[in-house]
Amino acid sequence: MCLVSSPALAQPASGLITTENVTLIPTDWADGDSFRVKFPDGKEHTVRLYGADCMEWHVTGDTDARRLRAQRRYFGISGYGDSAADSITLAKSLGEEASKMVKEKLSRPFRIHTSFADARGDARYSRIYAFVTTSDGEDLAALLVTQGLARAFGVYRSTPEGLSRGDYEAQLQDAELLAARNGSGAWAFTDWSDFTHQRRDQRLEDAESQLALGNIPPAEPLDVNSAAVAELMQIPGIGKVTANAIIESRPYETLDDLVRARGIGASTLEKIRPYLTIAAPKQ
Repeated sequence: MCLVSSPALAQPASGLITTENVTLIPTDWADGDSFRVKFPDGKEHTVRLYGADCMEWHVTGDTDARRLRAQRRYFGISGYGDSAADSITLAKSLGEEASKMVKEKLSRPFRIHTSFADARGDARYSRIYAFVTTSDGEDLAALLVTQGLARAFGVYRSTPEGLSRGDYEAQLQDAELLAARNGSGAWAFTDWSDFTHQRRDQRLEDAESQLALGNIPPAEPLDVNSAAVAELMQIPGIGKVTANAIIESRPYETLDDLVRARGIGASTLEKIRPYLTIAAPKQ
């Protein structure tokens, strides 16, 4: 059951729906930023946190491996130990630590704020972006970033308290800076002498990948309600900011609804319309 318990939770301009008394479903695949939950009505969802990205510790393919490498470089730990294997082992252990922290923080019923925007992910489940407020009233993403168990990274949006997308992003970035200053979590292992080089290497790799994709529009129209940021950025004229804005305003009933996303006007919509579609709802 969805409850509105105060003006701050009353679907502000953010358009979020608040649900109380959500519970965590233990799984063997969950990590700190993505996990399975059950709503009071019995429906289950896989939640992906806004604004926080924890280390991959279930690496099952090349995408996971590349993501883990990017995370190691972000924290400046890719040179940890005597070999890459040492760094990978450390990173996975930090990912497991984040997962354990989430299990602890969500051991009691908690609150979910979501617009049910599709976050993709595991093919077995649909995945929705959400804010999670613990039983103690704390923002879960901020807790993970403060403990150095997640980077302030990913998709952002306005918060249930009405904080703007940009302010929430800045808030998490400030929390990350303090975590680094305090040597919390992954930051305790950062090689500051090589930190800028590791991040530069990742930027160069990202730029090269984007260059390869940038001139190759999607072969088939993308489902605007489920396409990932990287996929949306393949559309000519769509950058990261606009891609995130499209995701923030999901779901859409028609492509014409895209004009409510920041940065999408009538002329832009007509340019990108051929690359988008809205898939039929799953039965």
